[in-house]
Amino acid sequence: MAAFESIAPILPVRDLDAALDRYRRLGFAARAYDGPQRYGFADRDAVSLHLAESPGHDPASTSSMVYLYVDDVDAVFAEWSGRSPGGHLVPPEEKPWGVREFSYVDADGTLHRVGERRA
Repeated sequence: MAAFESIAPILPVRDLDAALDRYRRLGFAARAYDGPQRYGFADRDAVSLHLAESPGHDPASTSSMVYLYVDDVDAVFAEWSGRSPGGHLVPPEEKPWGVREFSYVDADGTLHRVGERRA
């Protein structure tokens, strides 16, 4: 049976340049696709997010969500809080499903839930 090797969710963004800048502030290596499409990549360690520019994207009527597992959720929250990424950060808390997590909603309406496994 074939093995799955990785995943790269594709997130809609209204302004690719602004989104790339935001992910850089969050500590990702972010770059635009070198071609005619307005598309980008945000990579950090084993995590890869793809960004597709969609000027008509309406965060009020659509939603995108990603869950990012990290080894130190409090350190990532402190890092992101200090980098003023815009959007809305909610502090970490213990969840009944065995993780400590925080959430971040960016200017494009993407919910990033960031968690550290506890169980």
